[in-house]
Amino acid sequence: MGKENNPRRVADNEAFAKTKMLRTSPQKLNLVAAMIRGKKVDKALADLTFSKRRIAGDVKKCLQSAIANAENNHGLDVDNLVVAEAWVGKNLVMKRGRPRARGRFGKIMKPFSEITIKVRQIEERA
Repeated sequence: MGKENNPRRVADNEAFAKTKMLRTSPQKLNLVAAMIRGKKVDKALADLTFSKRRIAGDVKKCLQSAIANAENNHGLDVDNLVVAEAWVGKNLVMKRGRPRARGRFGKIMKPFSEITIKVRQIEERA
């Protein structure tokens, strides 16, 4: 008598995770996302672990969440997963300011962004 399940938003061999309100600009976050697109997940995790960029830790957490979703919710094999897509979006912008010379006001924009990572299971080539 309960509610019916929602239809899946991705294919049967895919899973995704989304992280919102990351305190960095979308342009900087997209550089990290481009670093992992199309790679196998173990290689992508290694690249994020040893990246010097501050936001790489948050992207790694999102990727680990997508891997966990694939394994636990959709029964996919972790060894055959690749990062199919990773896209970045804008979120809110905090507007701050600083007094400047001659009565002016310098705008300081503090952007937030969000990232969505989709992993896909590939068939093993023999």
